Amino acid sequence: MEKKKAFHGSDLELIEKEFGIKKEDIINFAANVNPFGISPLMKEELAKNVNVIETYPDRNYTELRKAIGEYCSCNPQYITVGNGSTELISLMAQFIHPKKALIVGPTYSEYGHEIGLSGGDITYFELKESEDFRLNIESLFTELQSTHYDMLVICNPNNPTSGIITQDVLSLIMQLCKDFNTFIMIDETYMEFSEHEKFAIAAPLTERFDNFIVLRGVSKFFASPGLRLGYAITKNEALLNKIRSEQNPWSVNSIAAFAGTVMYKDTDYIKRTKEFMHEEQRRIYEIFAKSDKYKAYTADANFILLKILDEKLDAGSLFELAIRNNFMIRNCDSFPFLSDRYIRFCFMNREDNDKLISLLLNA
Repeated sequence: MEKKKAFHGSDLELIEKEFGIKKEDIINFAANVNPFGISPLMKEELAKNVNVIETYPDRNYTELRKAIGEYCSCNPQYITVGNGSTELISLMAQFIHPKKALIVGPTYSEYGHEIGLSGGDITYFELKESEDFRLNIESLFTELQSTHYDMLVICNPNNPTSGIITQDVLSLIMQLCKDFNTFIMIDETYMEFSEHEKFAIAAPLTERFDNFIVLRGVSKFFASPGLRLGYAITKNEALLNKIRSEQNPWSVNSIAAFAGTVMYKDTDYIKRTKEFMHEEQRRIYEIFAKSDKYKAYTADANFILLKILDEKLDAGSLFELAIRNNFMIRNCDSFPFLSDRYIRFCFMNREDNDKLISLLLNA
């Protein structure tokens, strides 16, 4: 599906070159990163323990997997780690090696990219705007029954629509996919931001199903994209053994491995982030729900998707208006099934959120 190139939240150098704005002056509403920055506890402990770089990390990452297991309330034996969720997506494409994959979209492009590189044929299952981009489970079941897919890919909460799928629906999908021998990859990058996390996380379902894997990372919620730390949860022993035997050794460096044993214990930081995000999700949605310029979609992640209703505006013009005011938002034209009528922005601090909101409402 051919779409136009769009600036990613990490493209600050390109923005600097294109618009002549210093990247340090840009407030990045496109990166979907926690505005509170890194965990204070992690920052303090890293400073004290920087000498961990003098040794190789534990090849089995025992302490790191234990810390993740406690954080996710799941068996550490079900956990494997990687160089960010990006590496884990690539490994899934290589090891599952699907001939045919079904991706629920519009969504993150890296799934299709990696599956395509492994030689897989990709079909997108459309989340329809007429259904507010919510998953139509009956339509999905019809698609899964009509064509055999080796892999189903779900981002939950979804990027860029910010919608969520609950555990009860996921369990129905897992049962059907088990009957059809379809493996499921679930990306939960944004799950910790959701007010409904308790009722949507997939990890508890590992006690019932082994035909899925959950991917997570620390780039967004823990504001640590530079650490390149990701992890995966699955009960599928054959897949875990394949990852551990064929993955490059020490894919997670000593600094990231140490940081991961600390950040999940920073309960004050975690609680503060969740409370702030839940409040902003509701507040910002309600503001745009009253506007006749935009249609807002419910935000279950740390960002919101808006449809532009004003015929005088489009995503490109709003992107440029925002960047000229040192705000970077996401033009969603590059996502499957979306167009230049959609924009996305994440939630930063309250003051900056209000400035961007005012700019968009008065555009």
